[in-house]
Amino acid sequence: MEKNFANPAPIGLAGFGMTTILLNIHNAGFIELDSMILAMGIFIGGIAQIIAGKLEFQKGNTFGMTAFTLYGSFWLSLVAIIVMPIINNPVVKPATSISMGFYLLIWGIFSIFMTLAVFKKGNFALRFIFVTLDVLFLLLAIANFARSSLIHTIAGYEGIVCGGSALYLSVAEVINESYGKEVFPV
Repeated sequence: MEKNFANPAPIGLAGFGMTTILLNIHNAGFIELDSMILAMGIFIGGIAQIIAGKLEFQKGNTFGMTAFTLYGSFWLSLVAIIVMPIINNPVVKPATSISMGFYLLIWGIFSIFMTLAVFKKGNFALRFIFVTLDVLFLLLAIANFARSSLIHTIAGYEGIVCGGSALYLSVAEVINESYGKEVFPV
């Protein structure tokens, strides 16, 4: 008997999208980095995406498993990078602009490879998410390497678009499945 699993992608996409929007509202200069963003990073961007990755594994979807598990881990590691130096541990030094540049660059490179897979079998919305994610990571890496607040702000606006597109696809998948037809184009 074949198991019929629900689609876990909307959970992962919503977790990624909402957290990305909020962090990039900060990056664009509208709000301060505070506990709201860090909590979203842990629970929604991190844990919810990792759960979605586990569920994609059970469905046999290697791409979904890899994307949601690793981007969920990105959020957890980003929160750790921010919080660990604050816990008064003399061994853990705050990340420098250069180390953050390399951190974001390696995520950008990973995302570019994931984008190659998306162009093989993903829909337009998923392709858009990954291309804007590639641009976001690269802009943030450049902003850190150059210590440029202007590029950082531009990345923030671009990140809002990236996160918004992921949230759109999440909602579109739920609504389209509910209505049994394409109500929101993907």
